[in-house]
Amino acid sequence: MHIEPGLVDGSKIFLSYATAAAALAYTGKVAFQTLVKDGPAALLLRSAIAIALVFCFFEVFPHHPVGVSEVHLILGTTLLLVFGLAPAAIGLAGGLLIQGLFFEPQDIPQYGMNVTTLLVPLFATSALARRIIPEKLAYVDIGYQQAFKLSVAYQGGIVVWVGFWALYGRGTGIENMSQIASFGAAYMTVVLVEPLVDLGVLAAAKAWRRLQGSVFVERRLYGGV
Repeated sequence: MHIEPGLVDGSKIFLSYATAAAALAYTGKVAFQTLVKDGPAALLLRSAIAIALVFCFFEVFPHHPVGVSEVHLILGTTLLLVFGLAPAAIGLAGGLLIQGLFFEPQDIPQYGMNVTTLLVPLFATSALARRIIPEKLAYVDIGYQQAFKLSVAYQGGIVVWVGFWALYGRGTGIENMSQIASFGAAYMTVVLVEPLVDLGVLAAAKAWRRLQGSVFVERRLYGGV
């Protein structure tokens, strides 16, 4: 996720620091809850795996600049369902930071915007998952309709936040609005792919039961609470 450098600059960029601080503070809260519930080993291992995967999503997977940002296959819902909310959030924030520090230093000033754009939709998607997935249903047993709704929530949230930053930074000029529309149209094509990836990963997990009850995956993956 790379919001175009200079999209928001000057005094305006301080808003991104505030939103990022709030998002990271909430990440800390859910991380503590996971620590209490599942223990430090589970939190550390799941987070480390998520960070490595997110780095690959950003740096290795194909990504193309479109309009005001880039189109990535981030697989936020996959991370959420397999590893849980806290490790997924830590993975997104950590993977993004590592990429910025070592490979894309020009993106560091935009880190606050980018991390907000990734995390807030993740939190909203987690809340939606609690509503549309019955409590006793294992994540490996969810259907395409549920996976699609989660993907729309996450990817749609990213588009909304990118659009917000673009409008906040550059206003409502025709060129800016056109670039926002181009990005949104291109990015929402990810919605067609991500549910299939989610279901493929979940099917593989269902077939490989060795992970059930382990510290490597979220308890709800196999129906634990």
